[in-house]
Amino acid sequence: MTKENNPEKKQINIQVDIDDITAQGTYSNLAITNYSQEEFLLDFVFIQPHVKKGKIRNRVILSPRNAKKLAHMLMNNIEKYENNFGFIPEEPGKPSNGIELSIN
Repeated sequence: MTKENNPEKKQINIQVDIDDITAQGTYSNLAITNYSQEEFLLDFVFIQPHVKKGKIRNRVILSPRNAKKLAHMLMNNIEKYENNFGFIPEEPGKPSNGIELSIN
């Protein structure tokens, strides 16, 4: 029986805490992803203008199932964003700061 057809499906509320440092967030202008059979790696990088080297600021490791859930969640929120604020243009293969990227 699928979750959608399961009358016993219950909503679970989970309390999540965040410390002050984490709540400030980390800026990233480039995301790099890689995967294996067991996991997806998401590296969030900051590249300064006119500098040809970036630094990974955060790495998130997800199961394939949770990576797919994240992709759906992001697409849903992007759709809502564009409905409120307009289309987000994209330029495939280039970070927003215009640096051509070569990953070794």
